[in-house]
Amino acid sequence: MKSQSNDGHSGFSDEELIENYLDGETVYKGSFFNVQKDRIRLPDGGVATREYIRHPGAVVVLPLFDDGTVLVERQFRYPLNRIFIEFPAGKIDKGEDKLACAKRELEEETGYRASDWRFVTTIHNAIGYSDEQLFIYLARNPEAGDAHPDEEEFIQTFRLPVAALLEWVRTGKVTDVKTIIGAFWLEKIVGGQWSAQKIV
Repeated sequence: MKSQSNDGHSGFSDEELIENYLDGETVYKGSFFNVQKDRIRLPDGGVATREYIRHPGAVVVLPLFDDGTVLVERQFRYPLNRIFIEFPAGKIDKGEDKLACAKRELEEETGYRASDWRFVTTIHNAIGYSDEQLFIYLARNPEAGDAHPDEEEFIQTFRLPVAALLEWVRTGKVTDVKTIIGAFWLEKIVGGQWSAQKIV
C-alpha cells in the first residue's frame, strides 16, 4: 500500500487511486439488498477482490417544529440487539422519487405530514462495504396524523429540543450515524449558520 500526503488537492492524480472492474457476480440476492463480489484491477496493475452490498438508497427526515423541537423514533435494531433513537428513515422503492419517499416514510412511521420540505445533503454511510446513499430532508413544522408503519415495524415517537438531542449525541445515548449527522446539521440550521434548499 502506498500513501502520500498533500496539503490540498493539487498535485494528486486520480489514476493513482482508481480501481477498475474486471468481472463479478451477485453472491446473494435479498429483498432488501444484494451482495456483490467483483474482481478489480488495482492502480499498480495488481488484481484484487471487492465484496460489497448493493443498496437502493434511503431517505432520512429531520422533522423540525417551530418551537425548536424535533421528532425522533425509538426502534429495536436486530443486528445490534438494542433499541436506537433515530430520525425517521427508509429505503427508496424501485422507481420512487426521493422526496416522495421522504414524505411517505414520515407519514407511515410517525403519522406526521409537512408542507415545507427542504433538501439538506447526501451522505455515504458505509463506503468500505456498501454503495448506499442517504438523502437527508428537512420537514418544517409537521402536523400530526395517524401512523401506518410496516406490519413488521414497531416504532415509538417523541419530541425533544435540538439541544437535548445534541447532548445525547455527546454522551453516547444517540449513536446512529444518520441521526448524529442530522443533529449536527440541525444545530447549524437552527443557529442560522447553514441553510437547506427549499423544494416544496
